Amino acid sequence: MMDENTSFDGAGFLHSYILDLKSALDAIDEDTVATLLRMVLDTRSTDGSIHFLGNGGSAATPSHSAGDWSKEIGVRTIAHTDNTAMMTAFANDHGYDQIFIGSLRTFLRPGDLVIGFSGSGNSPNVINGLEYARANGGRTVGVTGNLNGAGAGRITEYVDHLVHFETESMERIEDLQLVLNHIVKESIKAMDALE
Repeated sequence: MMDENTSFDGAGFLHSYILDLKSALDAIDEDTVATLLRMVLDTRSTDGSIHFLGNGGSAATPSHSAGDWSKEIGVRTIAHTDNTAMMTAFANDHGYDQIFIGSLRTFLRPGDLVIGFSGSGNSPNVINGLEYARANGGRTVGVTGNLNGAGAGRITEYVDHLVHFETESMERIEDLQLVLNHIVKESIKAMDALE
């Protein structure tokens, strides 16, 4: 809590937040997003499912994305973070780092697309889920940032494709996760409207 002698420059903070977000947006590689878009379209055209994994804010974005993508672009999409009973049962019985392996064992089919969100790129449960998916016929995508200047993290070893945001802020990484969701969804809706 700030005392009366402490000042806070809200406008300066706002400016630096927006500046970092703009910089990260400008650094997004459009070819990287286009590749993800093709992977989503391919999954839909082969009647596959998309599976989202993540923790914290990076668990809320998958929930939002699963809702958007299933309703608005007609692809079966599962946020493995949304089934609290199943997730906590696997955490209790096998350990938190195994929660996504357990649910993927039930729902994953060969050719499905598994997208793991991890701000650091080092979340053990997300990495374990991606590793399991890849070993069992899934295609994998990592969505990460440069949290605390650490680079993309270990996630790069477990994915077929990586979307990497150039920011060290978890908040901006989470902002960009949602932007990515909306870009993919709106792009596919625009394509569908042309058919």
